[in-house]
Amino acid sequence: MFKQALAICRKDFNSEIRTRYAVNALLMFIIVVISVIKFSLGEDKLSSELNGGLLWIIIFFATSNGLSRVFVAEEERGTSLVLKLSASAQSVFLGKLIFNTLLTFIINLLIIILYILITGLDIKSPGLFSLVIGLGNFGLSSVMTIIAALISKASSKGTLYPVLSFPLLLPLLLASISATWLTIEGAGFGAIAGEIQMMVSYTIVVITASFLLFELVWND
Repeated sequence: MFKQALAICRKDFNSEIRTRYAVNALLMFIIVVISVIKFSLGEDKLSSELNGGLLWIIIFFATSNGLSRVFVAEEERGTSLVLKLSASAQSVFLGKLIFNTLLTFIINLLIIILYILITGLDIKSPGLFSLVIGLGNFGLSSVMTIIAALISKASSKGTLYPVLSFPLLLPLLLASISATWLTIEGAGFGAIAGEIQMMVSYTIVVITASFLLFELVWND
């Protein structure tokens, strides 16, 4: 299963390198949004709460733009049938999840670097901040991968994706925002232990449910 999943992930990366659809769209979105933030703020400084919320808003919409096509592209190119014949449903989901997770980490690393440079954000607990961002990104990619599979055969894909993903992601986003601004202020692990536990539990539940349901979604 892992060998097939890695092959599917490699196929998606090769396809993305050739087309650069998701990367180009995400880069343009990031540049525009962060530029607007810079011009809006001027010389003003945001509070830690606003920085945490604004950062996750950018991450949410950036990942929504980039990850929604992971299964839609298979339907548009007519390659979904080939995947169904050559790999198990669990391998397909795992391969897509790995691809989405790697793409999310790469794009969001760029978002955070640009955000820090433009806003002058001072993160007082960088280690815990990185942990929160990593767990949040993994949770985002987990939910958005199964949502992308659900909407891949729908006629109004662009509309359904944010409508379905936001309610499911709301608990994760709230925990991520809370933990992020606490780490910006220099809080220790004990202060964010509840948020970390919630994020880990949420991601485990989502991945487990996705593996159980994906075969039905994929073969429908």
